[in-house]
This record gives sequence, structure tokens and C-alpha cells, in this order.
Amino acid sequence: MHGTVVMAEHPGQRVKALLVEAGWTQAELAHVLGVPAATVNQIVQGKRPVTAGMAKLLGVAFARAAIEFADLQTRWDLVHAPEPDEEVRSRALAQSRFPIRAMIKRGWISDAPGASTHNELCRFLGVNTLERIGEIGHAAKKSTEGALTGEQVAWLYRVRQIAKEMVPEEYSPDKLHEVIAALSGLRSDPNGIRFVPRLLNKAGVRFVVCETLPGSRIDGVCLWLNEKSPVIGMSLRYDRIDNFWFVLRHECAHVLHGHGRDSAIIDADLDGDVSASVDEEERIANGEAADFCAPAKELNDFYLRKRPFFAEREVLAFAKRIKVHPGLVVGQLQRRMGRFDFLRKHLVGVRTTLGGSMMMDGWGDLVPVG
Repeated sequence: MHGTVVMAEHPGQRVKALLVEAGWTQAELAHVLGVPAATVNQIVQGKRPVTAGMAKLLGVAFARAAIEFADLQTRWDLVHAPEPDEEVRSRALAQSRFPIRAMIKRGWISDAPGASTHNELCRFLGVNTLERIGEIGHAAKKSTEGALTGEQVAWLYRVRQIAKEMVPEEYSPDKLHEVIAALSGLRSDPNGIRFVPRLLNKAGVRFVVCETLPGSRIDGVCLWLNEKSPVIGMSLRYDRIDNFWFVLRHECAHVLHGHGRDSAIIDADLDGDVSASVDEEERIANGEAADFCAPAKELNDFYLRKRPFFAEREVLAFAKRIKVHPGLVVGQLQRRMGRFDFLRKHLVGVRTTLGGSMMMDGWGDLVPVG
């Protein structure tokens, strides 16, 4: 057994000693208990367990606590029980750190007959032993306060796993600047989103869309496989055009500024509030993303001129003037006003459109990896 060795005495030995103390024979004890003599003999020889009912009978017969006999039997059974499969320990360690059932359901790890949870999780995380789990959290940092959760780490590693399979063009900041300029011309039409994967690939950025795990609250991530291989991962946690462009531009800012080279940056609960972030990297990324969705100066002027009442026709006209989809303006106004019901019909979805131009992991689909 693992840990301290437990010494055990079969309750039959205690019964034998008590018989001597009482001056009874086994047959006499059987008569007192109202059971066959063979039953007492088997208990004394350690060939028959003392059940809860028998423990009570012995307690009454010898004027002792029934729990004494029951405890002796429990300790005996525990010492002589077969050792559990070591896989149980591995599964417990894995489950204490990661959402194993969710990962199995998504097809990230296998629970096929004969599959070892330990080996499957080690393969997924790229480690030799789960004893190194504590080191994994140091491979990333979160944009919000608090330590990374198992759900967030698992999602991050899935994005990394998929990204490694991609073969984009060579990365350069100049190319990415050009791509961002091209992306700005796609903001007015939701169908333009289908060009995003190809444009980022041309800039040398590996673009991964992976459905988030329940409770992870992830919007996106910026990480680097090496000095020349940036990765942008998105969860599409909110299937809305404003959220898509904000998160994408936010992660592009991280890449352009070289953020996340040492530790991947997981962006959780992004809401576009530039002033709320005390982290300089997040402040920069938030500012550039918000300005991309709706130029800050023009949006501020519009907001100050029209508040507290914003007519739909005025919002549409403003969006047309700055050449963006109305949803991008509505998303910014909703946050400023704290009214998330405001013109919600313009916050159109993008996942179906994007899914037509790239493989996405989740929503019933699994990206094959080596």
C-alpha cells in the first residue's frame, strides 16, 4: 500500500481472546448468538468476515461496542484489498488540473479501451510526466487577474497544437501592417470576413479558431511558436461582428508589438475598455482595436454630440461615413452607455461566414492534427 503500512488484526482473533476471557467454548458462543456453530468457527479462524449485523451481536454478547468488531473488519479488509490500478492515480491528478471529460468529448484526447489518461494528456501537453503540470502555467499569462485555469491552459495548448500543423508564408511586421490596412477595407461587409484567414496567412500569421471550453471565458490568444512564427487564436465566444473585429485587431496589435514572445497572452473577458487595463500591453492592444472598429476621435465627437439619444438612422449614417458595419459602432456605443440591448439587431454573426473559408475546431468539428 502507498503511505503508512496499516497493521490489522482479523476480528476473529479478538473473538477468540474474548472466548478465553469469558470461559466459553465456540459452541456456547454460537448458542448465545443464535447462529450455527460453524459460523463462529469460521469467524475465529478468519475465514468469514464479521458483518455489521454480526458486529452488533458480538457487541451484545461480550458487552462491548459493536464498532470495535466492525473497525477490525474494515482495517483487515483494507490491508488485504488488492492495490488499485496506478491509472486511477494518474486520472485523479489529471482531473484535478484539467477538464478531462470535456477534452475527451471534443476529441482532443482519447478514452478508447486501453488508452492511458496519463499518456494521452502528456502527449497533448508535450510533457513526459504529469508531475510537470505545475510548470505549464508559466508558459502563458492572462490579461485579467488570477491564475490560468485548467480550461484555459487546455484551450491554449489546443490552439498551439493546431497552429503547428499550418504552413504560412514568412512573417514580417511590414506584411502584417499591409494586411491590417486591407482588413480595414473589409469592415463594412460581413462577407468580407471570409478573406481574413488567407490575408493573415500571407502575412505569416497562423490563424486558429477554436471553440472555447465551458467556463474558460477566453476571447483570444497571442503566442509564438518561435521567433518567426506568431499565432493568433480566437474562440468566437461571442458570435458578433463587433467582437470578432475587436478581438482580431487586439491580437494583431500584440503580434505587431512583439507581445507574447516569452509567455503566450490569453485574453479573457475583453470588453474594449481602454481605461480599465493597467497592463501596458493590454492598454496598447485595446486602444488599437477600439480605434480600428471606430476611430476614437470621430466616435467621441459623435457620442458627445448625440448623447443621450442615438437615433438608428444617425448611427447608420455615421457607420457609413467611417466605412464600417453598423454593428461595430453599436458595439462601442453599447459599452459606453451600458445598454447592451441597444440596436442589437446590427450585431450580426460571423461564424458561419468564417467557417466557409477555414477549418475551425469545435461546434461539432475537429481539426485533424498529427
